[in-house]
Amino acid sequence: MTEVADRRRGRGGGAARRAERSALHVETARFIERKIPTFDLFSSEAMELIEDAAEDVLSEIGVNFLENPAALSRWRDAGADIEGERVHLPRGLARGLCATVPAQFTQTARNPAKSVDIGGNTLVLAPVYGPPFVLDLDGRRRYATLADFHDFVKLGQMTPWLHHSGGTVCEPTDIPANKRHLDMLRAHMTLSDKPFMGSVTAPERARHSVEMCEILFGPGRVGPETVLTSLINVNSPLSFDSTMMGALEVYAAANQACILSPFIVGGAMSPVSVAGTLVQVMAEVLAGLAYSQLVRPGAPMIFGAFVTSIDMNSGAPTFGTPEASQIIYGAGQLARRLGVPFRSGGAFTGSKLPDAQAGMESANSLNTALLAGVNFMLHACGWLEGGLVASPEKFVIDADQLGALHRLAGLPGASTDDLAMDAIREVGPGGHYLGCAHTQANFKTAFWRSDVLDYRPFETWEEAGAPDTRTLANARARKLLAEYQAPTLDPSVCEALDDYIARRKGEVADAFA
Repeated sequence: MTEVADRRRGRGGGAARRAERSALHVETARFIERKIPTFDLFSSEAMELIEDAAEDVLSEIGVNFLENPAALSRWRDAGADIEGERVHLPRGLARGLCATVPAQFTQTARNPAKSVDIGGNTLVLAPVYGPPFVLDLDGRRRYATLADFHDFVKLGQMTPWLHHSGGTVCEPTDIPANKRHLDMLRAHMTLSDKPFMGSVTAPERARHSVEMCEILFGPGRVGPETVLTSLINVNSPLSFDSTMMGALEVYAAANQACILSPFIVGGAMSPVSVAGTLVQVMAEVLAGLAYSQLVRPGAPMIFGAFVTSIDMNSGAPTFGTPEASQIIYGAGQLARRLGVPFRSGGAFTGSKLPDAQAGMESANSLNTALLAGVNFMLHACGWLEGGLVASPEKFVIDADQLGALHRLAGLPGASTDDLAMDAIREVGPGGHYLGCAHTQANFKTAFWRSDVLDYRPFETWEEAGAPDTRTLANARARKLLAEYQAPTLDPSVCEALDDYIARRKGEVADAFA
């Protein structure tokens, strides 16, 4: 090394070390590798009946591919019977095509340490998706803005238990509808270094997502690597619209992953029975996954199941219910039998506030998803009011509980130290373990610790103002946002992204509908 280089290192090294010491470090937990067994609710015989009935649906009833001549042509060439926009799939055709869907794939993050494996025994946690409203930290329910979107991405970056930055964590209604996808993508790319989702609201917006990733990741990486996972909803029952399928076509052709997810509201968009809903879900997923493989064999896909029941008195969707859990358990079995990754679950609630109802419904939903073998959990934190509202308070409460989910997914040890015979001998009958050597050696890691919930004695809690969980979550959200630091990104990449966004926005007039 030259003397000049030595001097440069001497001048810059101290500053770099000081910057490193002052930088805030938030260590993101690795995606969950589930050690506990999944819960198989249905027998093999019942699964076979459901799968057989799904084949009957595809062959006898068929599915609609609306306003999509290219899709109809692909299906015709594959051997399907076409009647107008109705596609009838001979028995076995869809399942045969699904054989090329990868059982597991990696979604690359711009920070390689935060890349995630999706499939097999893994569980990847992603935040709320899609709400047009927010319940802000001042307690106001209002339309979401881009500033709110930025705050949710920052909270996701600061959350150690969240593996994924997500997609439309809220809908920034202050930005034109035909351009906001560009601002949302830029936020995920610059404010977080976790993996993220692409836009699906129009095929050209999916293309923009791929092109922006080519800027972010550099030449030659998008395609050989999967850097996007995106949500494709089915228009249940049994219809695939051209908007969603157009986005799927873009992503599949580019070897980017899609979640093919029937949107099930039991009793409205599927039968009221658990088994009947599973028949429809299986038929829709088979058709959608198979179509992706007509576009590109081997394109990564995820078997999705968004499930809620309905209140037959009001018509409102309900969450955390036994029937929804049973459908998710069954869908997980179907996905494993098909040999593809599975998406479902989330911290679902119909509550308007982060209250007891929200806590109970969300806990039911999270635990069901864990036991059902979910590989990609969207809506894992921040969801309120049936998905109409994103809440930073609910976000940090849920995110805290995701830490418990990490612990629940692992098996407790049975080593010599875990058996704790030395501790039992040391304490003996009638003693306590607080001061024994085993407790002193293990107390820091023995139990999961909440960053939100309050376990103080009543007197101490009362002296602190008797804060409830919502108050504590509000304070934590404000603290995380105040401490947030953006992950480093090459300024030339930011400039290239901004130039791309400016050009794309300049091509069309603003539209808010």
